[in-house]
Amino acid sequence: MPSIILSRRAFGAAAGAALALSGFAAPGVAQTPPGVLIVGQIAEPQSLDPHAVTAVNDFRILMNVYDGLVRYAPGTLQVEPALATDWEISDDGTVYTFDLREGVEFHDGTPFDAEAVVFNFERMLDEEHPYHDTGPFPLSFFFSAVDEVEAVDDGTVRFTLNEPYAPFLSNLAYPTGLIVSPEAVREHGDEFGRNPVGTGAFTFAEWQSNQRVVVERNPDYWDGAPELQAVVFRPITDANTRVAEMLSGGIDLMVEVPPTSLSQFEGPGYNVIEQAGPHVWFLILNLREGPFTDQRVRQAANYAVNKEALVNDVLEGTANVAAGPTPPAFAWAHNEDLEPYPYDPERARALLAEAGVENPEVTFYVTEGGSGMLDPVAMGTAIQADLEAVGFDVTIETYEWNTFLGRVNPGLEGEADMAEMAWMTNDPDTLPFLTLRSAAMPDEGGFNSGYYSNSEVDELLEQARRSTDQDERARLYREMQEIVHEDAPWVFVANWVQNAVTSDRVENFRLEPSFFLLLHDVVKN
Repeated sequence: MPSIILSRRAFGAAAGAALALSGFAAPGVAQTPPGVLIVGQIAEPQSLDPHAVTAVNDFRILMNVYDGLVRYAPGTLQVEPALATDWEISDDGTVYTFDLREGVEFHDGTPFDAEAVVFNFERMLDEEHPYHDTGPFPLSFFFSAVDEVEAVDDGTVRFTLNEPYAPFLSNLAYPTGLIVSPEAVREHGDEFGRNPVGTGAFTFAEWQSNQRVVVERNPDYWDGAPELQAVVFRPITDANTRVAEMLSGGIDLMVEVPPTSLSQFEGPGYNVIEQAGPHVWFLILNLREGPFTDQRVRQAANYAVNKEALVNDVLEGTANVAAGPTPPAFAWAHNEDLEPYPYDPERARALLAEAGVENPEVTFYVTEGGSGMLDPVAMGTAIQADLEAVGFDVTIETYEWNTFLGRVNPGLEGEADMAEMAWMTNDPDTLPFLTLRSAAMPDEGGFNSGYYSNSEVDELLEQARRSTDQDERARLYREMQEIVHEDAPWVFVANWVQNAVTSDRVENFRLEPSFFLLLHDVVKN
């Protein structure tokens, strides 16, 4: 299909018409413009600065505006070239030298070169950098092993690590490794997240809060101009409203379809897409204060929750019961011998009695919806009932996604005893390193919101990320999973099979194991 570039005015009129139609059209009547893809997002983005966000909801936009030095090959989590054409790794695994793609420009017309790469990583890692305070940079953990980044020449950049770091290339392919325009950061400062500039397939056009983020086709994209003229990302936080918009034709693509709604899209006019990926849905338990400071009470919660019923009845079979912190999608590192906690209310009651705890009060944070959160209100309600059936006294507090993150990520102390959470990750190192290490407490920049600490787990994770032997890494991760399973800092609930639905006007769309939306090849008639 030939590509057509709309002027900003023409696109605005087309997108505006589509949005207006979606507000009142009867099912099957609304027609969004050809070449303009309307995406129903689960929430408003927090920021469009890739170094400042953690949610896949935001990443789904960012991956279309920016590029990294490397990226995941389609349909895999294997790394392939992007802004770097190739690279060399020293024998000791501590020096990575990248050859950069020639002739690439940022969307503002400034050159992409080695100095731009150095600026990006120093901005994240150097607290003395003049633009470091435009963060925060919550996933700079990904590059904590980087000791120095230097521009060898315009087309070559060298990273020197303080020790071997096995996930380094994979982390460069993650959104935290996306390269932003230094000149745009200098121009916009802490407002850069509202004025993003990258090198990606689409250029930023506008962000109207709680209405839409619009990106337009980059005709000069180094990997070939995309087919779509533009993409409109609409935040629709209520899942039922997203479903209604999809059925009415107000949006063309919807991610994270509620399991109970999938059957509505099985007929003509729609395409349902599924893709397994590394996902864990769990409950963070507060180990610093309250009832879950006792391991027996944590184990009791794991026995009390009927995960099979949640997966089969609430999630309509779109997930599998989780056994621990490492999802089966990481087949080489997943501990297949680890069995999920069975549903055993009697064992749960016995553990509570053994702990000398009677009707422990639990404040439970639930979100209305968010990245990978499945059907969180229904899940939370079912979990509340299971826990109360064995003697817990559970009070649910429900929050919008970004508000929820603002309460949970800084830590549960003084907030709640338990909170829902979902992670979609790129490497077996990521989730445990950022959420289960003693040094990953929230006040140290990590996401260990429940304050779990085990020195054996810490050492196993440190050894695994330093090892360049995958078999050795796998052994260490499997041992870590056994310890965490026994310590029960979380209630391990589900591993999800992600889904999306498109209208039949959309072609060449696929879901990725990374959970990102990659729209370069998508066509909409």
